[in-house]
Amino acid sequence: MTGWPEGVGRRVLEEVDSTNAEAARIAGTLSGPEWILALRQNAARGRRGRPWANPDGNFAATLAMRPTESPDKVALRSFVASLALFDAFVGATGRSEGFTLKWPNDVLLNGGKLAGILLESAGSGGGMSYFAIGIGVNLVSAPTAEQVEPGALRPVSLLSETGVRVTPEEFLDLLAPAYARHEAQFITYGFAPIRAAWLDRAAKLGEVITARTTRNEMTGTFETVDEAGNLVLTTAKSRHAIPAAEVFF
Repeated sequence: MTGWPEGVGRRVLEEVDSTNAEAARIAGTLSGPEWILALRQNAARGRRGRPWANPDGNFAATLAMRPTESPDKVALRSFVASLALFDAFVGATGRSEGFTLKWPNDVLLNGGKLAGILLESAGSGGGMSYFAIGIGVNLVSAPTAEQVEPGALRPVSLLSETGVRVTPEEFLDLLAPAYARHEAQFITYGFAPIRAAWLDRAAKLGEVITARTTRNEMTGTFETVDEAGNLVLTTAKSRHAIPAAEVFF
């Protein structure tokens, strides 16, 4: 792996409520993108405000930035972050087998959930004052079944599945350069190569899955991810492009 990316800040905190909350607090002072790593979080959260179990030794970090693109394009960085995580795991373990990407924002290892991504932003008038990519990784331990919602994939840790022990600081030193490479590709060539690379690593592509939105539930064949990042499901009756949902296998 290359060294720390030029022009990107690095902030390591012993303890904080959540790295995404810290990103919101420092957003106005940012002169460029900055990684915020917390060695301990006391109010970590996942998607839709759910609590996120974050034992000591696991990875909790946020990349804070102030992008200028439209919000729909900015949100595609979830796929950029997924690819960066995949590369960081390969760098940490020396293997790619077993790692897959689950739409919209999880990384799996041997079919279990290893990492999650949480996007948050603020702004008005179609612009963003800041954008945060929060990332949680079970480096050394995973939540118990009782700590995740019913029907969710089993949580796994990098240590339990591979025997590889990585500290949060070491993992950040793998993740930040990987993200910078994919970000440069995204800025230069757009979403197309990011989408192609993500689909090459996608979990359950071509298989039957269930997508649950806030309004309904739909089961169909996972056909692709379209140019806008939507999940495309094909059912017996029609083809659906779904912008946001919880996916169950």
